[in-house]
Amino acid sequence: MTHLVLASGSRIRADLLRNAGLAFDIDPADVDERAIEAPLLESGFAPADIAQVLAEAKAQSVSERRPGALVLGADQVLEFEGARLTKPDDMEAARRQLLAMSGKEHALHSAAALARDGETLWRTVATVRLTMRPFGPEFVGRYLAKAGNAALSSVGAYQLESVGVQLFDKIDGDYFTVLGLPLLPLLAELRARGEIEA
Repeated sequence: MTHLVLASGSRIRADLLRNAGLAFDIDPADVDERAIEAPLLESGFAPADIAQVLAEAKAQSVSERRPGALVLGADQVLEFEGARLTKPDDMEAARRQLLAMSGKEHALHSAAALARDGETLWRTVATVRLTMRPFGPEFVGRYLAKAGNAALSSVGAYQLESVGVQLFDKIDGDYFTVLGLPLLPLLAELRARGEIEA
């Protein structure tokens, strides 16, 4: 079995892998995501494709400095009304974003890639569609007060595993994908490669 390296500093992604019984190291990728995204956005790349390119870039970057290691890169992009949203800069930006999304659907595209020695071996992207319930400024204020700075660490200004679940009416898709990692396809690939027991 090859040692797995997670090219992400995300606590949630690490928890998902740990809870699934995987042994791994954490070695966050140091890539300029905005610089990678810029030409893709100009070329009209779809949000799901941008997530995939970023996940691969992270996996490849770390795999180049970890010879022989199997490196997992991941990325998540939020698509709302045809636009790509990034993490809000501050609470006011989070408030505006949540009010704009109230009562509407958005999509989360979560991508993963496995790389070894700078070469991508496998890639996948999964999409979840989420519908926020209608809410007003007072609720958003109370929600952000409860969520605190954690709201700024997510592209949607919410964490579904916490009080953010109260923002939603409907979720179509996989829970793990919402949290930022298409875990079931990843586990299937690791089993197929003999990296974990079948």
